[in-house]
Amino acid sequence: MSFIVRTVARTADGRDIVRPKRFDQAELSIGRSPSSDIHLPDLAVVLNHAVIRAVPGGMVEVAATAGMPFVVDGKSTEHQRFSVSPGANVRIGSHSLTIEPGEGDEQGLVIVTVERVGAISNASEDKEEARVFSLAAVLPGKRAMAWAGALLVLAIFLIWPLTSINTQPTDATRKVAFHADEFWTSGKLSRAHKPLENNCQACHVKPGESVKDSACIACHTKVHDHGDPAKLNAAKGAPGIVTGTKQFVGGFFGIKPGRCVECHTEHQGETAMPVTDERFCTTCHDGMSSRIKTALKDAADFDEHHPQFAPTIRSVGLNGVPMFSRVSLDQNPKEYNGLKFPHDIHLSKTNGVAQMAKTLGKGEGYGAPLDCASCHVRDATGASFATVKMEPACGACHSLAFDKVGDTVRTLRHGDPAQVIADIRAFYRAGAPRAPMLGGMERRRPGDIMAATQRATVAPTSALHVGNADQAIRSVFSKGGACFDCHVIRETGNRTTPFAVAPVQLASRYLKKGWFDHSAHETESCTSCHAVNLSRSANDVNLPKLATCQECHGSQDAHKEVPSSCALCHDYHRTEFAPSAVRMSRERGKAADHIEEKALKRAGTGV
Repeated sequence: MSFIVRTVARTADGRDIVRPKRFDQAELSIGRSPSSDIHLPDLAVVLNHAVIRAVPGGMVEVAATAGMPFVVDGKSTEHQRFSVSPGANVRIGSHSLTIEPGEGDEQGLVIVTVERVGAISNASEDKEEARVFSLAAVLPGKRAMAWAGALLVLAIFLIWPLTSINTQPTDATRKVAFHADEFWTSGKLSRAHKPLENNCQACHVKPGESVKDSACIACHTKVHDHGDPAKLNAAKGAPGIVTGTKQFVGGFFGIKPGRCVECHTEHQGETAMPVTDERFCTTCHDGMSSRIKTALKDAADFDEHHPQFAPTIRSVGLNGVPMFSRVSLDQNPKEYNGLKFPHDIHLSKTNGVAQMAKTLGKGEGYGAPLDCASCHVRDATGASFATVKMEPACGACHSLAFDKVGDTVRTLRHGDPAQVIADIRAFYRAGAPRAPMLGGMERRRPGDIMAATQRATVAPTSALHVGNADQAIRSVFSKGGACFDCHVIRETGNRTTPFAVAPVQLASRYLKKGWFDHSAHETESCTSCHAVNLSRSANDVNLPKLATCQECHGSQDAHKEVPSSCALCHDYHRTEFAPSAVRMSRERGKAADHIEEKALKRAGTGV
């Protein structure tokens, strides 16, 4: 026969909570022991008080196991046998056990309902027993122990650390050991400040005094202010009640607003120093234009409240003097860089340029239509790209060769118009019995010279007049010439150097107040951000607009692929180097790497 034990508990508002448990066994133990099948937590019940057994013939037997009686239907006994139907009520201590037959799906089972019906024994002897088996009789009173505990805490965590601080040397010679003032440390120092872990006085110059900016700039000598301090305070606006109260109270302890430690928190764990929270930036930049006079646009986050990118664009002013100004990408700005380079022609998959690249073969680094990587290569930092050089990037197709003597190929000097003119004049003065090939921008392999049958054969020196040299020079710098198709040419009016090439000024960095790390986007195709495959002019500023970046990037708390705080692209102490959030957390492949300032200096500051 099986049992179902239903333990009934009552809530404060009088509701019953029933917890049933089935036992497929012929006997149940009852007692105060937690191992009993029916546990009765009452001092009036012994550990193993009684058992309930199923007896053949539909009978149930309750028997005491420790000589302690119990009550069955109002009668005290140590042993009682009765029929399951109609059942019986067994009282043990303050608990009632109602035994009855199961019904419905529980037919054939014995139901035991356990319920507390009286107060747990609270007799004087029980209280005396509680005192006997406790330490209250031998310990001091609660008040004395409370005072002793308070004094002990003060001694260990206040007096001892203060004594330790005042007895330590004021320099960095503190021994590497446990010191009582370490009780006050809220956490480990960051990796950047780990060498200072045994030199607390480097930052905490005076005991009990907050860290001052003078302690920070003692080491960080190159760090400068974000702006004029008075203007920074004005940009924040009037402090609220809470902030104003904090500043008022802090003034009594020498704590001034705008300190380094407001943004750069320490003792946060032995990791990289935490990135500055976005709110430290938006406190000023959200609605700043209404508080101070500034050319900067308001910004609250990158997701919805960020101005359109405004790159620094080069243009030509009066008398050809270059000018630089920040222009919003909403205005689709054009820049003057001295080049005539159509991206769309070079990135076509089907035109003549593509076919030419296929013929060069994989051994030459081509064998397929050109793509961005054919000309643009990463710089030493991996974050940006090196300046495009004509010889390796363009020379594969655009040859500057004009003569061949034996196995030696003579080429025009790229980037030096005066030298090009001088070489052509020297070629004619030498009385060479051949004409140079200067007929323009044929797509030829470097050093390839047109066949002799395609060149006009000229007479010796008597026929090579200066006029022929002038004609050859004009052909180089005119439409269809080797220089004209790529560069902006102007006539000087000077017979010695009749032509000049406009200087090529390629922007190395458009976003002077921000930073972009190409290495973090290496899985993306270039054209997913830069629409260069549709650009027909070298004057196009092929930068992605804000909406393109917002497809993946959002504010610090945005539910997007890349939550991005202000510190991901901007530095408070603005320099030409990557923000600390990029330097300290960027990854290449499987290994973490930092942008080193030395590498940036070698490669320039381009983005």
